[in-house]
Amino acid sequence: MSDIDALAVARRIDTVLDILVAGDYHSAIRNLEILKSELLARKDSDSAPESAQPKAPWEV
Repeated sequence: MSDIDALAVARRIDTVLDILVAGDYHSAIRNLEILKSELLARKDSDSAPESAQPKAPWEV
């Protein structure tokens, strides 16, 4: 598995939390989407594929 800098991820999450506290929900959601895509891009391509689970109703 690729090395993920947990401290950098924690700082990014803190930034998103600050954005949420400020009330800019759209920016916070967008920042979370960017973080998610960056983390998924780091995922090893040779790892076993995860079974696709249906999204929870709040994720649809």
